[in-house]
Amino acid sequence: MSQSGPRSHGLDTLRALAILSVILYHLSGFHGEGTLPASLLPAAQMGWMGVDLFFVLSGYLIASQFLRPYRTGARPGLWPFYRNRLFRILPAFGVVLALYLAVPLWRERPLLPPRWELLTFTQNLFVDRSRYSAFSHVWSLCVEEHFYLAFPLIVLAAMRRPSMRRTVAILASLVFSGMLIRGYVLFHLLQPLAASGGRFGLAFTERIYYPTYSHLDGLLAGVTLALIRTFRPGIWTALAHRGHTLLLAGACMVALAVYLTKDFWDSVTGVAAVGAVIGFPVLSLGLGLVVASAVSSNGWLRLRVPGARLIATLAYSLCLIHKELIHIVDLCFPSIAHGAMLDWLCVYALFCLTAAAVLHLCVERPFLRLRDRPPKTA
Repeated sequence: MSQSGPRSHGLDTLRALAILSVILYHLSGFHGEGTLPASLLPAAQMGWMGVDLFFVLSGYLIASQFLRPYRTGARPGLWPFYRNRLFRILPAFGVVLALYLAVPLWRERPLLPPRWELLTFTQNLFVDRSRYSAFSHVWSLCVEEHFYLAFPLIVLAAMRRPSMRRTVAILASLVFSGMLIRGYVLFHLLQPLAASGGRFGLAFTERIYYPTYSHLDGLLAGVTLALIRTFRPGIWTALAHRGHTLLLAGACMVALAVYLTKDFWDSVTGVAAVGAVIGFPVLSLGLGLVVASAVSSNGWLRLRVPGARLIATLAYSLCLIHKELIHIVDLCFPSIAHGAMLDWLCVYALFCLTAAAVLHLCVERPFLRLRDRPPKTA
């Protein structure tokens, strides 16, 4: 995820918050809630929402980048966009994937998905977590890769005959399609499974949570923000002066999403069923308002948070390696793996920051410099 123009403290804060919440969620899932202090358990339980915050941020930043030429009447280039994404995503991913393939000890679980799924970023479409649970967190990167591939093609086709109504219709149809898909899978596939005593939570993750076609809402919320900023600058300016209001409204929507989705991993009835169908759009709308507040002219999120920029810079590397390092720390320090909670967390944090810094400095940054190198002139 790249960001153009001056660095935004608000976006750094949100990106750091997103990756930290995901790490907490995986820590509680891998080691159990006893790994974390009681004060962090609520954040860990809702930590899966950090992925949706990543999606909103990515949708906003990537769409803003691609749409920028339209402000001056130009047309964005397809290959420069894809080249940018290739240099940004593939090098670090390739290094971590090579570790998974060449060093079995690196794996947090025994079995990897088939290589072709990982190499084609289709692991989230054919996931079988009951067998292949190593590197499962790459599912979110698969969703983003599908977005990177499809978004510019849709924009270029739609901009042949620009229409606000058509744009709104496309966005609304994608959101509504996701709701229909989740509802169909929930009531026609997962409900019979739950009635027969099957593993509902596992099936929910594989059939609803991971697939791109049922988890686009966050990206769409970010794209909507970018469209408003690019093509409706008057509306964007009005929003930019209401940072506090946006943050408050976003927090209320996120709170509603927390209520709707708190049990949707375990049930097909009541609030959980409603949350499974509409929870993602509600959450994404709330997070979209929070992101808008972060780039406003007067929101609290604009304040600089110490350490947020560092964590935001390392976020992609942390996303790739944080789950494996839970396993590595346990192997290297068996005496504290199930001992003092704070000792284990300190060692784990040190491992994460060090490994992410090495991956960023040795792989990410050189390829970003290569990407941004001006073309040679004859």
